[in-house]
Amino acid sequence: MTLRPDLALVAGLIPAGSRVLDLGCGSGELLAALIASAGCRGTGVEIDPDSVLAAISAGVPVIELDLDSELEEFADHSYDVVVLSRTVQTLHRPAEVLNHMGRIGERLIVSVPNFGYWRHRLRLLRGRMPMSREIPHAWYDTPNLRHTTLVELEELFASLGLKVEQRVVLSPAGAPLRSGDRLYNLVGGSAVYVLHTNGG
Repeated sequence: MTLRPDLALVAGLIPAGSRVLDLGCGSGELLAALIASAGCRGTGVEIDPDSVLAAISAGVPVIELDLDSELEEFADHSYDVVVLSRTVQTLHRPAEVLNHMGRIGERLIVSVPNFGYWRHRLRLLRGRMPMSREIPHAWYDTPNLRHTTLVELEELFASLGLKVEQRVVLSPAGAPLRSGDRLYNLVGGSAVYVLHTNGG
């Protein structure tokens, strides 16, 4: 199974044998790869019934829950790693979900498309909403409720007491960009963050 570039990067950031909670897991590709190749144990959380069925059919343990309102179901510190992959922008209450992640897991991994990417800005100047490989939906059928840049997302992390341990900015093709690039908010199509609470 070939993972999309950001998921492959996320998988490489998770230590072997970890207990993983994958929020917004889709059909469970990441967990399936982690279980098969890294000896991880985990649970996926997904709200779309078709994706839940696909994950279960693939042998991935998945729970159907609403991330915005049902994460209190999980006990404090019950997972080593909590993943939120390309999902934060679809949430009604992203700050609340991130707070729950910090409560549930020791290490958090968040991947997100960058609405501040220069081609998206150019489309806006031309009177068009952003569309790209990372943002493939037209404005009228997008699941995205929030449109954030990487800088603004990092400000949210800081306000919640989440420390950025690592930021990997990806090109629109999914290749990691130089870590020291000061223009990351302009040139990055997406990013993957490793976070921990300030107390962790």
